[in-house]
Amino acid sequence: MLLTCKSEGDTKTPQPKETNASTEQEASPATTSKTILFFGDSLTAGLGLDDLDEAYPGVIQQKIDSLQLDYRVINSGVSGETTAGGKNRIDWVLRQEPNIFVLELGANDGLRGVPLKETKQNLQAIIDAVKAKYPNTQIVLTGMQIPPNMGQTYTSQFRSIFPELAEKNNIALIPFLLKDVGGIAALNQADGIHPTKEGHKIMARNVWDTLKPLLY
Repeated sequence: MLLTCKSEGDTKTPQPKETNASTEQEASPATTSKTILFFGDSLTAGLGLDDLDEAYPGVIQQKIDSLQLDYRVINSGVSGETTAGGKNRIDWVLRQEPNIFVLELGANDGLRGVPLKETKQNLQAIIDAVKAKYPNTQIVLTGMQIPPNMGQTYTSQFRSIFPELAEKNNIALIPFLLKDVGGIAALNQADGIHPTKEGHKIMARNVWDTLKPLLY
């Protein structure tokens, strides 16, 4: 079974966090570092982990630092976020220009049975917003899969949303964020849904395979 992030049912728009003890609000406009913005849900936010830096964006930052690359990771993950919620908060997040924008949303839509057309339209709206405001920003879309609770047709069509959007918009695609993690008990927390610290390390490797060529 392929597992995704927990649906929290948030009704408000929480403020995103940033890894490495820096916040978007505190970011200095004079910084020379390039930025990688991870825009997602509880998988990106690292729900259930002891430290935000243990979430896969934080692991990516550690890898970047070890290679002495001039990039700063911003973790803009919000637990329970849907594509509709992401569309509603994207303008706030884009107050600061990212060099790379990693879009990780859709899992909660799938768990709730949101109409596929709506999910796809919301993701497209987020992509459009980034392109319109920052044409030079590189966009990376993370692929996601869900359990077959909603039926095989829904599950299959949901999975296809991500490669279709990546091709349509000519953006990079991480085929499946939870590859080698989803459904493996030892790599997930007690809820069987959210990855452990070790699970996030594997997720970071999945992301790194696609992200690394964009950093040079």
